[in-house]
Amino acid sequence: MRIMTLGLWLVCLTTVFTSCYYDSEEELYPGTGGGVCDTSNITFSGTIQPILTSNCNQCHSSSIASGGVITDSYQALLPHIQSGIFRKAVNHEPGASPMPQNAQKLPACELSKINAWINAGAPNN
Repeated sequence: MRIMTLGLWLVCLTTVFTSCYYDSEEELYPGTGGGVCDTSNITFSGTIQPILTSNCNQCHSSSIASGGVITDSYQALLPHIQSGIFRKAVNHEPGASPMPQNAQKLPACELSKINAWINAGAPNN
C-alpha cells in the first residue's frame, strides 16, 4: 500500500511540474518573433541611430563616453566601425567587450540591420 501511495505521489508531482512548463519564443530567441527582418534600405538616421539611442547612448554619449566610445554621433562612432571593434562588441565576438555591457545581445533583427549597414560601408545617411 505504501509503495502504491508513493507511486501516486510521484505521478502527481511529475504531472504538476511538467504540465506548467511554458516557453516563449520571444524570450528564447529575442528579435525573431516569427516575423521577417527587413534589412533593405537601412539608413543611419532612420534605422541605426534609433537602435543606438535605445541601447548604447545611455553609456556612450558625448557627455559620458564610457570606454572612450561615443555612439550618439556618426563622426564619433565611425573610427570604431572602421576598426571593426563596434561590430565585434555588439555581436559579442572575441576581441571586444560584449555590448551592451552585462546584458544580453541585441535582438537578432537589430544585429542584422547593424551588420547590413556596416557591410554597405556604414553610410552617413
